[in-house]
Amino acid sequence: MNQKMIIEKVSNKLKLIRTEYGYTQDQMALYIGVSKKTLVQIEKERIACNWSVAVAICTLFRKSHVLQNMMGGDPIEILELTVHPSLEQTIQIEKNANVWWEIVDKDVRYRLEKNILSEYYRIVNKQDYCIFCSFDEVLARRHFKKICS
Repeated sequence: MNQKMIIEKVSNKLKLIRTEYGYTQDQMALYIGVSKKTLVQIEKERIACNWSVAVAICTLFRKSHVLQNMMGGDPIEILELTVHPSLEQTIQIEKNANVWWEIVDKDVRYRLEKNILSEYYRIVNKQDYCIFCSFDEVLARRHFKKICS
């Protein structure tokens, strides 16, 4: 996934996200930092939001079921991976977040998973902490092999 794809997806689902939260167009425009006229144009798919607005929406509405289902998990993770080619960090995986993941490889301590929607890879330990993620399959497999040996 890249910035252009995220902008397109967020723009296309903005009205659903707003409706999910029960906000008026005036409220939503205020919260995401655009005019009501611009919001209406985005919702009618006449224009797309810009990167800053897409980031604001993903950040402020990260718990949105619409956003999570569209991106295959936490929108912030997708944004981070879009900006950074790979991340080596330890974050706990949310319960019931495995619906978007398939196991690619595993050993007794770790599993390599692929997100079926955004197609990024993560390495998760037995305690369900993500310790590495990347859109690059070769890099993810290399890192998996390294930590498993």
